[in-house]
Amino acid sequence: MLQLLYFAIFGEMLLILTLLFRTPLRKLVIVSLDNLKRGRGPVVVTTVGATLMVVLSSSLYSIAMIRQRVVEAGVLNPTDQVLISKHMLEASLMGFMLFLALMIDRLHNYIRELGLLRKTMEAVKKQSRSFEDGKNGNSEEHKALTGEIATLKAKVKELESACEVKGSKAMALEIEVEALRKQSEGFLMEHDRLVADNQNLHTQLEAIDQNSNHLDNRKNI
Repeated sequence: MLQLLYFAIFGEMLLILTLLFRTPLRKLVIVSLDNLKRGRGPVVVTTVGATLMVVLSSSLYSIAMIRQRVVEAGVLNPTDQVLISKHMLEASLMGFMLFLALMIDRLHNYIRELGLLRKTMEAVKKQSRSFEDGKNGNSEEHKALTGEIATLKAKVKELESACEVKGSKAMALEIEVEALRKQSEGFLMEHDRLVADNQNLHTQLEAIDQNSNHLDNRKNI
């Protein structure tokens, strides 16, 4: 389970890095995401997300039950400690994976909106140039064209401002991805520590079992 979650998280991070940089692979990823959002794609994605939410809720419920049992017993045995550590790590990884999926969706939408804005700006600029080239000596028509050109230039400035805002959002997303990468490294270090603690606890349990068996043998003697 943990290996599958790590694999999915690293795949999502790689996908985000691909979307952040303008490469031929980025176009392929965008086309794939466009196709995924058509037909049965949204149904499949929603089903997978709902399944993850159910598993995440199950892990959180297990953590709550173990803590309640510890409060009632007044002591945390090694088995419960291992189980609660495992459930906490799984819940953290599943929540992180859902967050990255949402981030991929938002980043994909921003990229599409930026592309549409650029196409609109190019069309407006071409129309503005055609109006400027088509000027004639008629003063009334010239005034009308001048007013329309001014309106189009204002629209171009507005679109450029919107494009800058989208670019700032993309930059913020890139910074957030870097922070998430560092957080994932922390999760990996935590996983290694939990594995080591688990091994130590198993060793202690085996030692306790051996001592218990030894005491039983002495009593029998």
